[in-house]
Amino acid sequence: MKMNDYISSFTDQLREAVRIGETSSFKAAENKIKNILICGLGGSGIGGSILSDVLSSEITIPISCSKDYSIPNFVNKNTLVIASSYSGNTEETLSALELCISKGAEIAIVTSAGKLKSIAEENNINHIIIPGGQPPRAMFAYSFTQLFYIFQHYNLINSDFKNSLKNSISLLDSQAEKIKTEAKNLAKSLYKKTPVIYVASGYEGVAIRFRQQLNENSKCLCWHHVVPEMNHNELLGWRTNTENLAVIFLRNKSDLKRNQVRMDINKTVISEFTNDIFDIYSQGNSNLENSLYLINFGDWVSWFLSELNEVDAIEIDVINFLKDKLANIK
Repeated sequence: MKMNDYISSFTDQLREAVRIGETSSFKAAENKIKNILICGLGGSGIGGSILSDVLSSEITIPISCSKDYSIPNFVNKNTLVIASSYSGNTEETLSALELCISKGAEIAIVTSAGKLKSIAEENNINHIIIPGGQPPRAMFAYSFTQLFYIFQHYNLINSDFKNSLKNSISLLDSQAEKIKTEAKNLAKSLYKKTPVIYVASGYEGVAIRFRQQLNENSKCLCWHHVVPEMNHNELLGWRTNTENLAVIFLRNKSDLKRNQVRMDINKTVISEFTNDIFDIYSQGNSNLENSLYLINFGDWVSWFLSELNEVDAIEIDVINFLKDKLANIK
């Protein structure tokens, strides 16, 4: 399969992910859950970042994400730790999980195979197994969706997310051709330029996903920042080294009013240095729907830009080179 085949099947993946989540069962936690840590990197870890944004106004306990070998010192028996590694062999996640187990944390695992699957099965740890053998970033729908079901299994959220998922699937199916057309047009505008992605607070995970997809699929450098924080620093950087930059504002009608005004003012400032400024508005009636819309849109942009760059969107040779070198270090 090519990367565009995976992107085309995004809503089918969501449907199957829902089925997997609905048929999963968990034993109850032994202790009261007072905080949450989601461990994962890359395509396996970005779901935690997006989830924490989506649930920020709903959940009553803090969510943190670890994208490292280490874990925060607060982890204890009252911490729910979700280890997410598509391959099941991500060394940073395995290291973090070992530390969390030693702290007596409540553990749940999302994986398709590998050491994580073995750890879950051998130690009777709550887990959800998703389809394997594919590029982790292309299976985002599976790992992301299971996080919601894990939260529900632990009675941390209600079932409202199910309607949002259902609505997202319908929306993306109905807008599929429109999304592809607009994404292709944006990719043409980004060709031979360095993309700069801006987003309002509350949607940073979506911007990170877009950046990562441009890195991995399109094989290009880019960066992102968040409004209003970027107004206190990066906005001043729009003075020098501004050649060949193209700016994308990922926007939602639900963004805080003052942040929407800030974005419009930012565009005025930035327009002195580049004419390539694009507003991409989400669709949907919830944070989850808005997020999934922008994620699917960004995935398509990364695919079309990979074609323009004449690169293989799936190839990750340099990452494999890094992993091989690390494997030789004891």
